[in-house]
Parts: sequence; C-alpha cells; structure tokens
Amino acid sequence: MKATQVLDAALHLSHPARAFIAERLLESLDAEPDFQLSAKWQKEIIQRCQEIDCGKVELLPGEQVFEQAFNELM
Repeated sequence: MKATQVLDAALHLSHPARAFIAERLLESLDAEPDFQLSAKWQKEIIQRCQEIDCGKVELLPGEQVFEQAFNELM
C-alpha cells in the first residue's frame, strides 16, 4: 500500500482514531528531544495525554483560550 493510500484511508477515520494514529507515528520517529524532561514532567505529560484520550478533559481551540486571556487582561 502506498503512503498516499494510507493517508487517504486515515483521513476518513474518526477524530480519536486519527489522533491515535498520529500519536503512534510521532512516537515511531524516536526523535531525541533537545532537552531532558524530569521524571515528574514525563509522568505529568503521560497523565494529561491519558485524560485527553479518555475524554476526561475538554480541549479548547487556541483562539478561544487567547481571546479569554486577552479579555481578562482588559
């Protein structure tokens, strides 16, 4: 199967399925970060990702977050 076929098929999946695939693809790159995270931060990141994946938290569009922050400053 060609990469374009895989991409086309993936784009027809649900949002959670696409997010899962994207996450796994990024993990597969095995890129070393330019900095080291402490074990505490790694644990925090994993916990937050799990909360997103299971729907425990609601994600907000960046535009909405910045608008709210700007309005609070005014």
